[in-house]
Amino acid sequence: MKPLEVMGVRVEMPTNQPIVLLRERDGDRYLPIWIGAAEATAIAYVQQGVEPPRPLTHDLIVNVLRDLGHEISAVRIDSLVDNVFFATLVIDGDTEVSARPSDAIAIALRVGAPVFGSTSVLDDAGVHMPEEQEDDVAAFKDFLDSVSPEDFAEGGSEGTE
Repeated sequence: MKPLEVMGVRVEMPTNQPIVLLRERDGDRYLPIWIGAAEATAIAYVQQGVEPPRPLTHDLIVNVLRDLGHEISAVRIDSLVDNVFFATLVIDGDTEVSARPSDAIAIALRVGAPVFGSTSVLDDAGVHMPEEQEDDVAAFKDFLDSVSPEDFAEGGSEGTE
């Protein structure tokens, strides 16, 4: 398993489909995962420090686990089968629950849990980003700083997740 950093979410044009972009911490690969609008909003909210007036579903899951005395230890992006990504929430270090990557990432960001990607997923779906494309990455980061959760309201299907 390789540690991943959640770079953020954006809308892929021309389909208006949101993606979450992950980056290999000790490498040059990026992992784009197409996600639903609601999950994109949930990820964008936590990255921008937005607190909704009532808990979103991901907040509810975190609250229930915490109130029952459990914690999210890690999130793993385990596999890619027929263009569908599969993830696992690791609870208390040894309990594993299957999840969609977008939901798992939204939960991990809320509790500060690490996100990992399997070598096979990175080999199959990772995109190498040569140094000359670092300007594109900087532009993407600028985009992430200016995007708002409302940019992901209503639109697109759930994608390949």
